[in-house]
Amino acid sequence: MHYLYLGLAIVSEVVATALLKRSDGFTKLGPTLLSLLGYAISLGLLSLTLRTIPTGVAYAIWSGLGVVLIAIISFFFNGESLDRPAMVGLALIVAGVVVMQVFSKMTIH
Repeated sequence: MHYLYLGLAIVSEVVATALLKRSDGFTKLGPTLLSLLGYAISLGLLSLTLRTIPTGVAYAIWSGLGVVLIAIISFFFNGESLDRPAMVGLALIVAGVVVMQVFSKMTIH
């Protein structure tokens, strides 16, 4: 169940971040409110995750996958480019998360 909470936290954070662009510097009420709601949901779910997953592991997964997903969404929906160095950097982030999951001695309660 803890990974479900974490997955939902990541999705809500990514949606909230994508809505930041649409909020136009918090000048558009709808996207602004939805963005703030998404962040609140994300942090709430992350706090539930931290009951069982160590903070460092949960945050690495949350932030790492969030960065990768928002880069992909921004590429497709906002027309933002991903050049080769950006893709290598994103791959390194994913590799770091995988290394933590596979080799870290941090335990899940």
